[in-house]
Amino acid sequence: QVQLVESGGGLVQAGGSLRLSCAASGRAFSTDNMGWFRQAPGKEREFVAAITWSGGSTYYADSVKGRFTISRDNAKNTGYLQMNSLIPDDTAVYYCAARVAVGNFVRAHEYGYWGRGTQVTVSS
Repeated sequence: QVQLVESGGGLVQAGGSLRLSCAASGRAFSTDNMGWFRQAPGKEREFVAAITWSGGSTYYADSVKGRFTISRDNAKNTGYLQMNSLIPDDTAVYYCAARVAVGNFVRAHEYGYWGRGTQVTVSS
């Protein structure tokens, strides 16, 4: 069993930055691919970014490419999402998830473990 806990969300003005963290515990997180999703009110959960277990490959949704960076520190059992140049459309609850096969990164239902989310609000 893996427990994931997100942190780092908050209120930021457009153009600002936030760094989200995803702390994992319970089993070997270092062998799991992981991803970040977000869900805005009234919308479906959408893929944001993913990273392989080694950190060697990363994947991004077109809407965040060039602004967001996913990374991980397996020694700390923690994943990160650095978000720069934030816009109001980035407002959502952000979730980290883990244990997914390569090729299924954008499919939320393919992930084995989820955190409870952290709210990100971007004001205009």
